[in-house]
Amino acid sequence: MVNGAQTMLTERIKQQAARLGFAACGIAPATDDPLRAARLEQWLAGGNHGAMEWMETRLEHRRGPQSLWPAAQSVIALGMSYAPAIDPLALAEVRDRARISVYAQGADYHDVVKRALKALARWIVAEVPGSEVKVFVDTAPVMEKPLGEAAGIGWQGKHTNLVSRSHGSWLFLGAIYTTLVLEPDPPHADRCGTCTACQRACPTDAFPAPYRLDARRCISYLTIEHKGPIPAEFRAALGNRIYGCDDCLAVCPWNSFAGTAHANKAFLPRAELAAPRLAELLALDDAGFRALFAGSPIKRIGRDRFVRNCLYAAGNSADPALMAPVQRLLADPDPAVADAASWALDRLAEAMPVP
Repeated sequence: MVNGAQTMLTERIKQQAARLGFAACGIAPATDDPLRAARLEQWLAGGNHGAMEWMETRLEHRRGPQSLWPAAQSVIALGMSYAPAIDPLALAEVRDRARISVYAQGADYHDVVKRALKALARWIVAEVPGSEVKVFVDTAPVMEKPLGEAAGIGWQGKHTNLVSRSHGSWLFLGAIYTTLVLEPDPPHADRCGTCTACQRACPTDAFPAPYRLDARRCISYLTIEHKGPIPAEFRAALGNRIYGCDDCLAVCPWNSFAGTAHANKAFLPRAELAAPRLAELLALDDAGFRALFAGSPIKRIGRDRFVRNCLYAAGNSADPALMAPVQRLLADPDPAVADAASWALDRLAEAMPVP
C-alpha cells in the first residue's frame, strides 16, 4: 500500500531526475511480468537475436526485475533525450559521405546516462537511509523498453523501440531498481494506431510483423553486432550507413513533437561525425580509429569492423574517387575487410560509365 509519504517521495524523485537531465521518469512495480517473459522466450526461440548470445545466456535474469534482484520493490524508469536538430535521413543521397546513427554522433550514452543514474541513486539513499538501489543502462539483463512502457514514459512502437508522446523515438533509457515501495504510474497506452511508417521505411525488411524485429536483418545489428562479412543480400541495402540505422525511428510521426529543448547537450553531434567523408574513414588505421572515436560508443566495434562497413558504403556510392582508397584495402590483414574491399571495387567498377 502506497501512503502519502511515499507519494511525496515519488514526486521528489521525479523532480530530482529532471534536475539531473532526464526528460522522462516513471515508476513501475518490480514484480515480474509473465507475459513479457513469454514474449521474450518466443522471440529468442525464433533466433531473432542473431549472434547476441548474452540475451539467451541470461534469460532467467531477463524475465523481470525480481528475477534479477528478488529484493526489488519498485523500478524507476528514466529517459534522456537525444532528439536531433537535423533530419537523420538528410545524407541518404550524398555519395561521398557516411551516415552514423544519431545516437552515436556525440558522447557515449553509457557514460552520460550512468553518471546521472548514479547521482540520482545516491540522492535516494541519502533521502531514505537504509534503502537499497541498483542502476542499469544497457549493460545488464534488463528489459528497459517494456519497463518504460509499464512505468508510463512511453510505449513500445511497431519498430519495437520506445516512443514518447513528448520526445518521439529519441530517448536513451536507464533504470533504477530499489527496495522502496513507490507510487506506480499507469502503463502507457499504445498510440501507434494504424500507422506503418516504420515498417515501410526499413530497407532490409527486418520486421516480419508489427512489434517484432528480426535482428539478423537489421542494419543496426549488421553494422554493430555482426562479426565477419555481412551477408551479400544486405550489402546494397546498407547504402551509406556505416554505424547503426535511424530510418524506422526517423519516420515516426510522433517525432514532430520531439523538440530539441530537452535534448542533453552531451549528445550534440561532433562536427567530424555529423557528415564524415568516406575517403577519410577508409584511411583509418587502428591508432587513428581509436583517436577519432575516443569517448564514442563506436569505439567498441573496433577498426576492422568499422572499416568493413565503410567499404560497403563506398561500394554503394558509385563515386569513382573512392576506387583508390578501396583498392589499398584489398590486402588488409583482416579477411572481412579484404572481402568488403573486393566487393566494393567490383561495385564501383560496375558503376563506371562505359567509354
